[in-house]
Amino acid sequence: MDQRKRRKELSQEIRKKIIDKHVKGKGYKTISKQLDVPVTTVARIIQKFKIHGTVANLPGRGRRRKTDDKSKRRIIQMVTKEPRKTSKEIQGELQAQGTSVSDRTIRRCLSQSGLHGRRPRRTPLLKTNHKKARLEFAKLHVDKPQRFWENVLWTDETKIELFAKAHQLYVHRRKNEAYQEKNTVPSVKHGGGSVMFWGCFAASGTGCLESVQGTMKSQDYQGILERNVLASVRKLGLSRRSWVLQQDNDPKHTAKNTQEWLRGKHWTILKWPSMSPDLNPIEHLWKELKHAVWKRHPSNLRQLEQFAHEEWAKIPAEKCRSLIDSYRNRLIAVIASKGYATKY
Repeated sequence: MDQRKRRKELSQEIRKKIIDKHVKGKGYKTISKQLDVPVTTVARIIQKFKIHGTVANLPGRGRRRKTDDKSKRRIIQMVTKEPRKTSKEIQGELQAQGTSVSDRTIRRCLSQSGLHGRRPRRTPLLKTNHKKARLEFAKLHVDKPQRFWENVLWTDETKIELFAKAHQLYVHRRKNEAYQEKNTVPSVKHGGGSVMFWGCFAASGTGCLESVQGTMKSQDYQGILERNVLASVRKLGLSRRSWVLQQDNDPKHTAKNTQEWLRGKHWTILKWPSMSPDLNPIEHLWKELKHAVWKRHPSNLRQLEQFAHEEWAKIPAEKCRSLIDSYRNRLIAVIASKGYATKY
């Protein structure tokens, strides 16, 4: 079927030429032929000029908005107060108030206001005492000199699963290629197993990494510290007189016999606020390590352990340095959020 091509809107320049020629006495057909514009369009522009005295677009063109400024403000206030409120729930509340708007219009309104639907970030469950302790820690340490942080040995444990969880990885694929082997992640019962690691790092680079066999108890933890802490302090060139050990408040770390063991070592321990993974920069290295291991597709736990040690050693010292150089920003963020979880 032969259809006419839809013409683009005429420019202001062409419209003015139509009026100029009309004023000079040219007829509609002549103007149409000279400017290659349909006669009906020429007539409409001239008629508009006679009525309104202009060839510019008049205000009020286009489909009228269903949401006025008042409704838009009400929608924004609803999600600002309750971010988990759905567009359907907003639609129901507006209808109860006598305003009929589709949920699609509500979503578009929110999107135009910069309020996009996103999955909520997972953060530790912080109680009032946790927030208070975090805030106190931040205020106490925010003005510490940079050399203090450069002599901290950051430690932690993490578990690496043999097969990465699907939601932690992304693939770029076409619509009908979801089940091609290259676009899938192997899934087995109980995750195929995992390995627990203890590791440490400082501003000068990564320290020792040790795999944990079985369930770690306080005695096992003490053995790990005995084998790895001073070796890492020497390897990383930390000051023997002023280096500080950081550890979280895991029950193995705070157990009575572990505390007695640490006192016997005469090490300086950084007093740590509970529920504060965002204050430990090693979390960034764990994430980097896991992705590096998963990219190599280990087929068994022995390979996983081997790859983890190899990839840990590859983490550049510059990465470690940048995490410590910017550490003060974490403390400032905690103070700004009054002890609540931060983006770190």
